[in-house]
Parts: sequence; structure tokens; C-alpha cells
Amino acid sequence: MKAVVQRSKAANVTVEGKIIGEINKGFVVLIGITHQDTEKDAAFLADKIANLRVFEDESGKMNLSLLDTGGEILSVSQFTLYGDCRKGRRPNFMEAAKPEAAISLYEFFNSCLREKGLKVATGEFGAMMDVQLTNDGPVTLIIESK
Repeated sequence: MKAVVQRSKAANVTVEGKIIGEINKGFVVLIGITHQDTEKDAAFLADKIANLRVFEDESGKMNLSLLDTGGEILSVSQFTLYGDCRKGRRPNFMEAAKPEAAISLYEFFNSCLREKGLKVATGEFGAMMDVQLTNDGPVTLIIESK
């Protein structure tokens, strides 16, 4: 699994003009799932993201996690994270998991975050979505389970 984590001041996801997920301060997490991923990968990423210390403490040092700050997560499935652009000009998405396999791991990932006490808003799996965020910092990290 692969996650692009963006620290944000506020974010939302819209489908067909309607906001379906919205957060205040926290992370926007774009999640990509490949064929070899398992629940172990999802649990690893959820734990890593929940405990990632990229929020400032009283000294202005990045030393606090979402759990420390009460931050929220907007989780959006993103199969294009496994787009291979090495050859030609059109990405190859052969490494992205099929939707029927990916949706269960995506939902499991979100449930792992919720079990840690985090508020998790989501997009709609497989839908065309508009994601709007105010990137804080900006702080953007890529985390992989392998």
C-alpha cells in the first residue's frame, strides 16, 4: 500500500456537487492499493499515519501526532498512485488492485484508524471526486507499507 499524506488546515471531498466528507485540521490521505497488499499492510499504514509526528509542539518543533492534537483524517482511495509512467506517455495501472479487492482493504484501513479514536471522513470508492484542501506547511509525505 502507498499513502500520500498531506497536512491540512481543512479539507473536503465532493461527488456530483455534494460534499460527502469533510475535516478540520488533520491529514488528507490518498491511499493506493496493489495486488500484493494485505490487512497487515493496511494496519501498518494506519498505525504509522496515526502516530506520525508532524504537528508543531509549543516550541514550534514537529513533534506531535494526530492522536496528540485531536486531528482528523480525510481518506480518499486513489488507484492512480500505482500508475507506472516509465514507458510511453499513458500511465499503466496494472499494479493497482482490482476494485473488488481494493475496497475491502480500503475500508479495513479506515476502520483501523477509527479504532485508534480518530475521526475519519472518506470519499466514495470508485467515484469521480473533487478534493479540496488547504495544505498546511505545506507538509506532504509518501509512506509505503513495503
